[in-house]
Amino acid sequence: MIHRSVLLNEVIRNLNLKPGMTVVDGTLGAGGHSVAILKRILPGGKLISIDWDRQAVDNFKVISEKLNIPKKNLILASDNYANLSAIIRGLPDVTSGADAIFADLGFSSDQIEDAKRGFSFLRNGPLDMRYSQEAQKLTAADIANGYSEKELVDIFWKYGEEKYAKKIAKEIVKVRKIRKIRETKELVEIILNTVPEKYKRARIHPATKVFQALRIEVNQELENLKEFLEQAVEILTDGGRLAVISFHSLEDRVVKDFFRKESRDCLCPPSFPKCVCAHKRGLKIITKKPIVPSEKEIRENPRARSARLRVAEKI
Repeated sequence: MIHRSVLLNEVIRNLNLKPGMTVVDGTLGAGGHSVAILKRILPGGKLISIDWDRQAVDNFKVISEKLNIPKKNLILASDNYANLSAIIRGLPDVTSGADAIFADLGFSSDQIEDAKRGFSFLRNGPLDMRYSQEAQKLTAADIANGYSEKELVDIFWKYGEEKYAKKIAKEIVKVRKIRKIRETKELVEIILNTVPEKYKRARIHPATKVFQALRIEVNQELENLKEFLEQAVEILTDGGRLAVISFHSLEDRVVKDFFRKESRDCLCPPSFPKCVCAHKRGLKIITKKPIVPSEKEIRENPRARSARLRVAEKI
């Protein structure tokens, strides 16, 4: 399946890109956004593209060579975007910060389609779900076989909002007493054998929320997102824009709450007679409501249907 970059035109338009800018793409993925960004900032511009998945970085090296992108204009980093400050500090020729920063929190078609990565409940493979198989140790199989029943319930509800979290967790613990749960199809079977028949006929696959919860836990996605946002504001130059595409309510809530917090001067409770936090607003919200894909884009790329783009500007 060909990967289509979501909300591509909307991202490019809202980042206010110009030739000569220094831009960070915190989530390189298949590289569609990075290519579009480069077209707007060359000549003279510099793009720092980051991805925790080494395969994504290696693939984009080949793409950039085919497109004859000068090496001086592109820096590739196989790293977690939660380490943004350290990545930037390690680049001696990027001293004045970034003029725009972008992140697409979805995962690429390459990751979904590769059964060996274990992201998809539609393809059998090892129950893995790590974005970086080199840097990370904890897998989804480790969680399924090692977390207590209560811990499983907590993550299924917290990260997946799975209403049958207790039943599914109980069945997982029951099965793993007999055998280790090692493959995606085994987990899918457990879920299908646990949930009611009517749940199986719902719009989304019954395993969707559990797989989402495990992926978020394996990769500490929400914690890393919060780290990234905090560092992005520090690195942005005045007037620089931060754009983030999220794909589920948990991510979107983190981004929305962060933008709201950083667009206010005082964070003290209303009951306080005067401000004691000394917090100063650092962002101006550009998108009062998130930008969503058009009906045309959703028809052409159904995976875009849940995308939400939020943009803020450093002041």
